[in-house]
Amino acid sequence: MKRNHQARPRRNALCGALIAVLAIAAPYALASSHREAPAITKMPKLDGADLYAFRSYESGRSGYVTFIANYVPLQDAYGGPNYFTMERDGFYDIHIDTNGDARENLTFRFRFHYDLKDIALNVGGSNVSIPLRNAGQISAGNTAALNDTESYTVEEVIGPGPSAYSRFITNAADGTNVFVKPIDNIGFKSIPDYAAYVAPYVYNINIPNCAAPGRVFVGQRKDGFAVDLGEVFDLVNIPVERVIGSRSGSSSATVDKNITSLAIEVPIGCVTQGDETVIGVWTTSSTTKSSNGSNNASSAAATQVSRLGMPLVNELVIGLKDKDSFNASEPKNDAQFATYVTNPTLPALLEILFGADGVQAPPVFPRTDLVAAFLTGVAGVNQPHHVVASEMLRLNTALPATPKGSQNSLGALDCFVDGALTLTNPGCDPAGFPNGRRPGDDVVDIELRVAMGTLLPPGAGKPASASLPYTDGALVEDSQFDATFPYLTTPLPGSPNGENGLAPNPSM
Repeated sequence: MKRNHQARPRRNALCGALIAVLAIAAPYALASSHREAPAITKMPKLDGADLYAFRSYESGRSGYVTFIANYVPLQDAYGGPNYFTMERDGFYDIHIDTNGDARENLTFRFRFHYDLKDIALNVGGSNVSIPLRNAGQISAGNTAALNDTESYTVEEVIGPGPSAYSRFITNAADGTNVFVKPIDNIGFKSIPDYAAYVAPYVYNINIPNCAAPGRVFVGQRKDGFAVDLGEVFDLVNIPVERVIGSRSGSSSATVDKNITSLAIEVPIGCVTQGDETVIGVWTTSSTTKSSNGSNNASSAAATQVSRLGMPLVNELVIGLKDKDSFNASEPKNDAQFATYVTNPTLPALLEILFGADGVQAPPVFPRTDLVAAFLTGVAGVNQPHHVVASEMLRLNTALPATPKGSQNSLGALDCFVDGALTLTNPGCDPAGFPNGRRPGDDVVDIELRVAMGTLLPPGAGKPASASLPYTDGALVEDSQFDATFPYLTTPLPGSPNGENGLAPNPSM
């Protein structure tokens, strides 16, 4: 594209005017939901990072839906000696709306427990507690060297609000309701084969009033989200050829980070209601600690501190002054945030930064296309029969899964031609974002293109630049993930050395 160099002075002046705004917003932006609001930066163990909801595409599991809620973002693999445990004074919820009324009908609630073994060594006649989480090598068949254990329970909570009641999900093998979370990937000397060690912690589960068993896994995974954070924060310090160029031209700031995943796979019939096949999904975390530091174990007295449905909403849509309020809110009250969707600021900011290169924000208000993408679901794809506008992931469970290797990383975006749904269009993959979200959906590229107007119909103010291939250059695709539950891959080891300091076995 030919650049308009005469427009540079205006662009530079406008960029200068934005410095104060973006300098404040940058620390809380664009890492899916890593550190997305001021208050949550103080509670990293309760910080929700990513949410996935999709028809299971593992072979033989087509009748299931997988939910993955990622927490504790930006984990450096070498983060010992404590590594990354979960919050004991709180709980983590995956909420499901089965009838479109913006209220949860079903919730999967995870609570964590911690047991210290307190291994001690005899040093000079005194037994002295060791400072590490393991005192020797760990394997799938031998965990005696672990100095502590994290475990968790999962409750199925039925209904919204005070009238809700809960029942424990149990281990299908022995009927118990306590599951063990494997320790993080310390390194090859401590855990020579981490994948083999973790495998027994994928549990078959019995869910009350659900005919078929499901599966659950909680543990560390490699972070699957990708974005070029540093350059984005620096006033989108990316040449225009890359903003509208190659989808793999940049590195990802999260390429060397791990995450903690709460993954549960459930039969479709257990999360749908009547003839409604569309479900709405969001995840929240809450603390049971009071402002004076005391703990109240009752969920009714807990304070919600994190919320995540559609990716990047709190980062790129919600204004800085309302970020904490959004994290504490519920979908049923989302009317208070509607202007952020109908009159979005991100397209205007991108026009200021790249207007000299032909980028134009759609001058169309209200942005009904964004209302459909973020608040109601898209008609013919993932909009419930009756819907209350509210922010959450919406998944049409009736649409079949696309197998790994055939998925379009731009999700359902290629199912639209001139803003009209065209399921026969080449590349159309309605099983992908914004119809739910799979690990291999490149949500940054998709949301950039949607924000800049690609779903708008022709005319009515749709700018020519709406069809540009906007990208952050950090590619996400299904080849980067596993073909089986829990789909996100083995976490990076804390030590890159193999056992005895040698290079690790490449097969591990």
